[in-house]
Order: sequence, then C-alpha cells, then structure tokens
Amino acid sequence: MGIKRIVSYFGITLVALITACSTPNFGRKTESKTVPSSFNNTKDSANNAAKTKWKDFFTDPNLVALIDTALNKNQELNIVLQEINIAKNEVRGRKGAYLPYAGIGVGAGFDKSAAYTRDGAVDANLPIMPGQAIPTVLPNYVLGLNVSWEVDIWKKLRNSKNAAAYRYLSSVAGRNFMVTHLISEIANSYYELMALDNQLEILKKNIEVQQNALEMVKLEKIAAKVTELAVRKFEAEVLKNQSRQFYIMQQIVETENRINFLVGRFPQPVSRNSQTFTDLVPDSTIHAGIPSQLLENRPDVKQAEQQLAAAKLDVKATKAEFYPGLTIMGGIGYAAFNPQYLITTPQSLLYNLAGSLVAPLINRNAIKANYYSANSKQIQAVYNYERAILKAHIEVANQLSNISNLKKSYDLKTLQVQALTQSTTISMNLFKSARADYMEVLLTQRDALESKFELIETKKQQMNAMVNIYQALGGGWR
Repeated sequence: MGIKRIVSYFGITLVALITACSTPNFGRKTESKTVPSSFNNTKDSANNAAKTKWKDFFTDPNLVALIDTALNKNQELNIVLQEINIAKNEVRGRKGAYLPYAGIGVGAGFDKSAAYTRDGAVDANLPIMPGQAIPTVLPNYVLGLNVSWEVDIWKKLRNSKNAAAYRYLSSVAGRNFMVTHLISEIANSYYELMALDNQLEILKKNIEVQQNALEMVKLEKIAAKVTELAVRKFEAEVLKNQSRQFYIMQQIVETENRINFLVGRFPQPVSRNSQTFTDLVPDSTIHAGIPSQLLENRPDVKQAEQQLAAAKLDVKATKAEFYPGLTIMGGIGYAAFNPQYLITTPQSLLYNLAGSLVAPLINRNAIKANYYSANSKQIQAVYNYERAILKAHIEVANQLSNISNLKKSYDLKTLQVQALTQSTTISMNLFKSARADYMEVLLTQRDALESKFELIETKKQQMNAMVNIYQALGGGWR
C-alpha cells in the first residue's frame, strides 16, 4: 500500500512538472540581411574607403592634430569607454552565476529551551558526559563551509551570460560609432571654419572696392552727374557689409569653440591655414564598395546586430524560467557547546547534503510577462537592425549623389563668379562714362559678392560630403 501511494505521489509530481514546463507560443520574426547589389545602380569594386585609416584619409596636419587630441580628451567618448567597462563587468558577474558558490564562516550563540517543551524535557534528562547534565543555557559555536549550486540544466544562466557578452560587444561597437561621429563632426567644423575665414576675407576686399566706388560717386555728385541719393545708396551698402563682418566673426568664434569643446579644452584659437581652402580638391573617385560591406564596416549596424543576438538569448533565458530548477546545497563543519570541543572529530563534526527540483506550477503570470516582454524586445531588435541597414544604405547613396551634383554645381558657380567679377569692372566703366546708372553698379557688386560667398559655401559642402561619405561607409574607427 505504501509503494502504491509513493508511485501515485510521483505520478502527480511528474504531471505537475510537465504542466509547469509548458511554455506559451509566441510569434517570432527573423531578421532580413538582404541589401541591393550596388549603390544607385553604380558598379564598384570591393575596394572600400571605409578601410582607410583616418590619419591617411585626412591629410591636413592641423586637422589630424585636432582629431588625435579629441580621441584622447573628448569627455563624451571617455564616458562611453566607462560604459564598456560596466558591460564587461556585467559579463563577469553573469559568468559567476552558473558556477558553484562556496562560503566559509564562523558563528556563536546560545539557546535556552523551555522546561515544559519536548526539547527542554529531553535536555533535562540527557547527560552530555557521564555525571554531567546539559546546561539550561546552552552555548553553540560553529565553524563550517557551505556550498550551493544551481545546476544550469536548461542553459538559463549561460544564455544570460552570453547575452551580457553580446551587449558588451554592442557597447564596443557603440564606441566605434562614437569615434566615427566625432571625427566627422570635427572635420566638418574645421572646414566650416576655413570657409568662414575665406568669406570674411572676401567681404573685406569687397568693402575696399565699395569704399573706392563711394569716393568716386561723391566726386560725381560734386560734378553734378549724380544726386545725393546715389551717394547714400553706396554709403548704405558699405555700412551693411561692414556690419556683416561682425556676424561672420561671431560665427568664427562659435565654430572655434565648438571644435574646442569636441577636443575637450577651453576656448582658444584653432590652428588652420585657410588660404589653401579654395585649392582643396575633393576626391571624386572615392570607392564606396558594395552595400553588403556595410554590415561589417558600419559600427551602428554591428551594434544593432549584437543587440539582436542578446535579445534572442534573453528569450531563451526567460523561457527556461518555466522549466524545473535543480539546486544542490551542502555543508560541512564543526559545532559544539564549548570551544575546546569545537574541532573534536567525529563528535563535533556535522555535514549535510540536499537537492531540490522545483518548477513553477500556479500563478506563473510574472514569468509569462517576462517571457512576452523578452519576445517583444527581440522583435524590436529585429526592426532596429533592419532599420540600421536601411539607414546606412540610404546615407551612402545620398552622399554619392551629393558628391557628383556638388562637383557640377561648383564648376558652374566658378564660371558665374568669373562672369560677375568681370561685370563689376564693366559696370564701373559704364558708370564713369554715364552709360549706366548707380543702381546697376550696386546690384552688380552685390551679385558678385553673393556669388563668391556661394562658391565658398559650395566648396565647404564638397568637403563635408567627402567627410560624410567616409562616415556613412563606416570609416574612422579602425
């Protein structure tokens, strides 16, 4: 009868464990790594500018020095480095979770049992040694080693550790993405600073020309060839451009300090040779490679990939919560009522060993909630990964088109500047011979100035496009 009862209890327990191990179904989504075979239907070799080191890509020694300083002193980048250390420690902590835990300790205390209890009655009649009764207040000294181990049957703990490892790799990729972004931001600001210097120089030269024209108009007024209105118009144009100088000078200060902030230093002049800015020739033959290389070169794509891998392991780890957990506990040591008997063997020796197999049976809502959340986060990670790939491809395609269009625009604007520069001389000569009025001279000078500004702006955009394509391809972090 006893054996049947045991078998019955075992059957009930087994059914309960099987029921507890059942997990709810959840739809999963598999990520897509499919990308087009080329950018904008262009044919390119496997050569890729992203593999070029940033010190080889940027040749300006002043710019190289700024980037090198920023990679050491930029505060935001150093914050990211500490986040990497935090992620590394998380991996170490998760790794220790599936190893046995052992602890050694000592303890002391005392115990008094009530006389009219079972323990008190036994103690009153049980001698410790012949002729010695157990004291009413019984001290207790313990020295022992305790061990506990959660056996990782379903790889719950190992999957958690591996998920932490992928998050660590994701943080490293995040640091690489930060490096590419920092390099491109410094380079773009540096070229913007050089462009502002050139615009300021153009404006100063234009003011000199306009002041000479103003003096000529004043002489023409004395000769009664023009009215006071012409003088005031030329004077207002000079004052407008003189005022514009200070606006550009403020932009120069702010751009310098933006670079100083990125470099991690207080405001100071930024070394540069702006006279060579107009001589810079962007490389129109930059190699973009093939789109599939973005999966390896772009740090943000790699970061999203590592986060997706971690999310998949999180699902496995939370799913293991539905399964029975096996825990083994044991201990060995000495215990005695008197310190002089503490290490007496075998009288003071004690040990224990136990194991438990426990599975959730009733009220598994918290485990289900964690499981559903992990699956939803995995799907989020899939979409985030696919979005990162799509974003990378579009950024490269946009910059390749931008480089081509800016080159054509710059060539045409160069011709425009040449034409308007010649027209200013022509207009002044016609004005002297009374064959053109002062408004034609003013408008021609104004158009010539704006065309020169636009030419410098287009040159800056060309240099920025080179920086941006380098970043879009995933260059700079190697």
